[in-house]
Amino acid sequence: MNFPSRLPAPRAILFDLDGTLADTAPDLAAAVNWLRTERGLDPTPYTILRPTASAGARGMIGAAFGLAPGDEGYEDLRLQWFDRYQGNMAEHSTLFEGVVELLDGIRAAGMEWGIVTNKPMRFTDPLLPQIGLAHAGCVVSGDTTPHPKPHPAPLLEGARRLGLDPAACWYVGDDLRDVEAGQAAGMVTVACAWGYCGAIDPASWGADFLLETPGHLLQTLREVVAAARDGAVPA
Repeated sequence: MNFPSRLPAPRAILFDLDGTLADTAPDLAAAVNWLRTERGLDPTPYTILRPTASAGARGMIGAAFGLAPGDEGYEDLRLQWFDRYQGNMAEHSTLFEGVVELLDGIRAAGMEWGIVTNKPMRFTDPLLPQIGLAHAGCVVSGDTTPHPKPHPAPLLEGARRLGLDPAACWYVGDDLRDVEAGQAAGMVTVACAWGYCGAIDPASWGADFLLETPGHLLQTLREVVAAARDGAVPA
C-alpha cells in the first residue's frame, strides 16, 4: 500500500453513516417499495435500489419512480417515503461486518470517532441507538449545518465538536460527495469499497485511500500511527 507522503497520525476518524458504518439499504428500499405497492406497482428489485441508498430519497425515488427533485410528484413521494421510513428504519438495518471491531480499535488507539451524515436528524437521532452507534463522539446530521455534503461545513462542524483541527481528522465514506467534502475540509479521505458506492467507480474519486473492508481500515490506521511514531512513512 502506498501512503501519502508525510502523513500524520489522525486524532479522530469521522464516518458517513449509510453505506459506511451501517447497512441501511434494506429498510430504505422497503420504504420506497411500500410506496410502489400502495400504487399498485410491482416492487423495484433490491439489486437496483441498493446502489442508490447513500443518496437517500433522491436515490431511492429516482430508482423506483424515475423522478428527480423538481419533477412533478417528487416532493409528495419524498414526504411519504420519509414518513414510512421513520416508522420502520431499524427493522433490518445492521452494522457492516467488522465495524464494531474497527470502532473498538480506534478507541483503543487513543483516537476519537464520530458520524457526519446527510441523513436528516429526525432519522439519525432515533436510529443510532437502535443499531449500536449511540456512543459516537459527535453526530452531525444533514440538517445540522446550513449545507449538506459535499459542502465541507458538516465535516468542519464534526471536527469542531471534537475540539480538533480538521487536518487532524480522516473522513470515511462510500460516495463521491464524501470524498469531495473531506477534501474541501482539508481531511485525509478514505473511500470504502464495502459500501454502496453508486454507479461511479470509487477508484476514480481521488481519495487518499480506497479500502475493501473495515478491517483494512483498522490495519491502515495502525500502520500510519506506527509510522508516525517511528518518524517514517512506509512506501
